Amino acid sequence: MTELADASPVTCIRVLLAEDQGMMRGALALLLGLEEDIEVVAQVGAGDAIVDAALVHRPDVALLDIELPGMSGLDAAAELREQAPGCRVLILTTFGRPGYLRRAMEAGAAGFLVKDGPVEDLAAAIRRVLTGETVIDPALAAAALSAGPNPLTARECDVLKASVDGATVADIAAKLRLSESTVRNYLSSAIGKTGTRNRMEAMREARQQGWL
Repeated sequence: MTELADASPVTCIRVLLAEDQGMMRGALALLLGLEEDIEVVAQVGAGDAIVDAALVHRPDVALLDIELPGMSGLDAAAELREQAPGCRVLILTTFGRPGYLRRAMEAGAAGFLVKDGPVEDLAAAIRRVLTGETVIDPALAAAALSAGPNPLTARECDVLKASVDGATVADIAAKLRLSESTVRNYLSSAIGKTGTRNRMEAMREARQQGWL
């Protein structure tokens, strides 16, 4: 009688999951946990908890949403690159915006997917980024190429971000430690570059493009 060889043990991919919606986070963790080679070792609901969780749990892949309280997933990706370089980052978001894709790649992300795909594709993407591949949603990649780079400077972005909730020029100047005339110049430039009529329209357009 021939003996059967023992099956090789499955090496689990350790995943950190960052998603601010508790139901979505739990569902993703449950579905990914059904994959025999994937283990969700940490779940966080805020961006500023990502790096600490990564340093404690040492995930192979960090699966990050973009719009998170405390810190965006894009900013967290950049910090992970510095503090946990062995962790590959895969952005998973509802907002498939060309500007977000460019910023994610600049932050060192290895992949960018939108949330409307099947979990099997997400699991496959996790495996692929771990092997060194870059995985990007094809439709978003094409849109990013046609959209071109972000025309706004970092300071123009800062000024637009500070314009939320009806902030006055004086408010923005105090927050960013700039003169009011400098703030007006940045706002005027941002409005011109976005082809809009005022700063609120400029901010909405910049957000829609994923530049903020």
